[in-house]
Amino acid sequence: MNVHLIIEYKYRICYSGQMARTTGSSGARTSEAVLAAALKLFSRHGYAAVSMRQIAGEVGLQAGALYNHFATKQSILRELMVSHLEGLIAAWEVRAKQYAANSAVQMLEQFVRFHISYHLDRQDEVFIAYMELRSLEEAPSRDVQALRQTYERVLRDILRLGAAEGEFAIADVPVTAMAIISMLTGVNNWFRYGGRLEVQEIEDIHVEMIMAVAGARQIHDNDRQEELV
Repeated sequence: MNVHLIIEYKYRICYSGQMARTTGSSGARTSEAVLAAALKLFSRHGYAAVSMRQIAGEVGLQAGALYNHFATKQSILRELMVSHLEGLIAAWEVRAKQYAANSAVQMLEQFVRFHISYHLDRQDEVFIAYMELRSLEEAPSRDVQALRQTYERVLRDILRLGAAEGEFAIADVPVTAMAIISMLTGVNNWFRYGGRLEVQEIEDIHVEMIMAVAGARQIHDNDRQEELV
């Protein structure tokens, strides 16, 4: 049975203080530069410690000119978080379509490998998305939480499918899914390129651990043995 996971998500794009974009390619480039500067400053100093004036100075803008691109510092933070999560979801959709999984076990392995590699390549974005969520006001926070739920639902769906097909032995799917997400995202807290282990090795280790968490270690080991025959 082929596994097809189709992600459908909706989120609000309007709220008080929404980002104000200028028209034309020059304005778009400036907005991108502002976001890149804010990402660097927020990840280095924390959202609360960074001012709009600092962000403007980082890209060579007058403080007043920054407001032609973003109405508030909140709108910058929201844009950073939303764009990160939208990119995450879109990248997984591509990965899921490219990989013709025949079982939930195989799909879980792909999810683990995807999550680790994608997040390790975007460490500042991941730091902001998780550590600065508390800094968002209520409306943009709901937008971000909705996108996070969309992504986490992918994993829950994989686990439910595997449990229904007898591939996983799971007592509680939501709890197991949150434990797995925490384990995977936690890699960003300690992994450093150039260290003892390569990314591929980190992925391999986590695949084995998470298969055990899902109660699929023996099935996964059998699949590996068959591949070697």
